[in-house]
Amino acid sequence: MTRDAIALRERGSGTVMAAAAALVMCFLAAGLAAGMQASTAVARASKAADLAALAAADAARGLLDGDPCGLAGEVAREHGAGLANCRRHGAAGAVVDIDVTVPLPQLFGMVHAPWKEAEGRARAGPPP
Repeated sequence: MTRDAIALRERGSGTVMAAAAALVMCFLAAGLAAGMQASTAVARASKAADLAALAAADAARGLLDGDPCGLAGEVAREHGAGLANCRRHGAAGAVVDIDVTVPLPQLFGMVHAPWKEAEGRARAGPPP
């Protein structure tokens, strides 16, 4: 085969390679976006759990009015989370364990991951 025949047969192969590289880059960007969304949801869940636990512990000690678990649920809702579990224990129920969930966003509004929510856990109570 002559050089002209080989060059003619390979004509357009650079376009196919560029298209494949662009497709790989799109998949990598989508994976990075999904990871960043999940990381943000986990941070929000952690923050909401911490604040809800602190509010519930203050209510359990009598520093705030209201039911500790009810107050924890209100604080969690205000921060975009749902109260999954509230447990009181310790001396006079002053130590509070809180579990909250934050829904994970859909990837670009279309694709749902197998994980639907991020979880946050916190414990608060009086100092020893």
